[in-house]
Amino acid sequence: MNIAADTEKIFEIINAESRDPYWLLGIHKVEDTSKKAKGLAIRTFIPNADSVKVIDEETNGSYLMEKIHESGLYEVKVWDKNDFFLYKYEVVDNCGNTYFMHDPYKFLPVISDFDLYLFNEGNHHKVYEKLGAHVLTIDGIKGTLFAVWAPCAKRVSVVGNFNQWDGRRNQMRCRGASGVWEIFIPGIATDEIYKYEIKTPHGEIYVKADPYAFYSELRPGTASVVHDIDEYKWNDDKWIKERSNNGTFDKPVSIYELHFGSWAKVPEDSERFLTYTEMADSLIKYVKDMGFTHIELLPISEYPFDGSWGYQITGYYSVTSRYGRPEEFMYFVDKCHENGIGVILDWVPAHFPKDGHGLARFDGTALYEHYDQRQGEHPDWGTHIFNYSRHEVRNFLVSNAVFWFEKYHIDGLRIDAVASMLYLDYAKKEGEWVPNQWGGKENVDAIDFMRQLNTTVYKYFPNVMMIAEESTSWALVSKPPHVGGLGFSYKWNMGWMNDFLRYVSKDPIYRKFHQGELTFSSVYAFSENFILVLSHDEVVHGKCSMINKMPGDYWQKFAGLRGSYGYMFAHPGKKLLFMGNEFAQFIEWDYKRSLDWHLLDYDMHKKMKDYVRDLNHIYQREAALHEVDFSNEGFEWIDCNDADNSIISFARKAKDWKNMIIVVCNFTPVLHTGYRIGVPVAGYYEEIFNSDSEIYGGSNQGNKGGMYSEKIECQGKQNSMLITVPPLGVVYFKLKELL
Repeated sequence: MNIAADTEKIFEIINAESRDPYWLLGIHKVEDTSKKAKGLAIRTFIPNADSVKVIDEETNGSYLMEKIHESGLYEVKVWDKNDFFLYKYEVVDNCGNTYFMHDPYKFLPVISDFDLYLFNEGNHHKVYEKLGAHVLTIDGIKGTLFAVWAPCAKRVSVVGNFNQWDGRRNQMRCRGASGVWEIFIPGIATDEIYKYEIKTPHGEIYVKADPYAFYSELRPGTASVVHDIDEYKWNDDKWIKERSNNGTFDKPVSIYELHFGSWAKVPEDSERFLTYTEMADSLIKYVKDMGFTHIELLPISEYPFDGSWGYQITGYYSVTSRYGRPEEFMYFVDKCHENGIGVILDWVPAHFPKDGHGLARFDGTALYEHYDQRQGEHPDWGTHIFNYSRHEVRNFLVSNAVFWFEKYHIDGLRIDAVASMLYLDYAKKEGEWVPNQWGGKENVDAIDFMRQLNTTVYKYFPNVMMIAEESTSWALVSKPPHVGGLGFSYKWNMGWMNDFLRYVSKDPIYRKFHQGELTFSSVYAFSENFILVLSHDEVVHGKCSMINKMPGDYWQKFAGLRGSYGYMFAHPGKKLLFMGNEFAQFIEWDYKRSLDWHLLDYDMHKKMKDYVRDLNHIYQREAALHEVDFSNEGFEWIDCNDADNSIISFARKAKDWKNMIIVVCNFTPVLHTGYRIGVPVAGYYEEIFNSDSEIYGGSNQGNKGGMYSEKIECQGKQNSMLITVPPLGVVYFKLKELL
């Protein structure tokens, strides 16, 4: 044996700086040239051991090991065997305790070279099956394979209670130039907590949570938890098959957006959160009754700070432990599907926090982020920006999206803050950003990432929803990459939301001067596949609740809100309402407290809830309101110019144009009787919905069930109707009979 080499390797082990501890530790063939003998050398490093024996598991014979370094390095040479054999250690520690353990360093590498190649190339779409912590049985021995990407680290170890959080133990092997470190540790099972101890290039010691962990400690703990997420038995095969065969573009999509921790709490139990299983019993029943088709959850990937609402993630592959275990969230999704409700998750690939246990400076270098803070930081948010040019970082994110669809059967991702990814100068001042290679502000790497993301997701999961929260006029967000688009299926219509809320917040007496804010959305309504959103962002930070955005007295506030929702649900585009909006919660949303469910004891709030429920059901029932959302063939203005009365009217049409609904919206508290509107065709029009009905708290001004059109020209139409338009009301008329 080469003494110099051995000495060097010994000090790498005892100083915890080894990139390949398997070179020295474990079982090795050796030769004594002086005696012309061949045998085996077995070495282990157990710092707290007083004595160690090797136990031959085939013969039950033993070999006492010699301590060859005072730090705890042991060795025995076996000359009566010259081929590898099954063995374990009998250890007596310095407290006199005796225990048995299998040697982690007797196992061959598990992750294949091809897996590493795909990962470094950025195309390992299911890399979560390789990296992270995976419970395995190798050579009949149960344990856990740990693997992590830390290419610039001097050394990486797995630490936990099982090794007294001692980074000298369980040093991992670096798999060459891949930057991936791995080790199989026998005896580590589900629910063991762990982290990675990383010695950086500068000799610092970082202790990091596993970026690919499937489960995490409940905050304020920050350790990862070994967990097998493949044990849950799903019952939604029919749902998944139907979803794969049918898209949502011509279907009703009404999304109930919610924050899991503040929808409701348990007051008799110290205001604790409801669990995933408890929410499956209460929330799903409520959402189904209310007529929503989908639930959208603010981020539930693991995050340390409640006040971030989940948007500052440290565990991208770990469903938050605040509300229960991974299989309990699977049960929640399964029950949603059983009740015909899709599940959408908010997903945050735009940035990540600087928490010490998270991704920031993971191996002592800017690994997941850019080194240059002009590229790697959001100054307004105090977070890091992902380095989308790095293959392994893109792989981490793309694989994470695939993970949520495959392992949790979700139906869509709403991608947060897309605009911040698209623009290098987003929320930055001059000198705080770096132009792209052509001198522009477009983030070319992020654009490529988004196209790769959407292409990959749809390769595996046809007809799921990939939704961009994109707040600018970037073109072709919801068009496929092969025509120059980003490849999302939907885009939040932030322009409509801002114009609409600005308009309805004005006193009705001034609305006639701002008619364009109400009608401008029709200019671009079909340029993207839009979702109309009244989201959480609109009811926080002093923006007022939806009911308090409405001007006027108590009655007018409720009438105005009913009218606003009636207009929204008739406007082209899918729909989203944030929790509490459906029953007119007066105070802003506060993540620390439950919604004010007691308001349903008051008549007007209960009637508002009933109104939204009925609005959802008529939206689902009437094809004209959802079947042709993204083409002007499904929409026709009747009159958008009556600014003096703040009234607009339009027709919505299904694929069969005779399936038509006329919508009339009045945005002032003035009752209009004998108001004439043109209609596209002569016929009988039934009044099928009226926001001013007394059952919703209105003044009950309506049209006695409907009417026939008259051959009187109006608003460019050959036929027209003389109708009653209720104050602050919206009326839907359905064509029932052609004349």
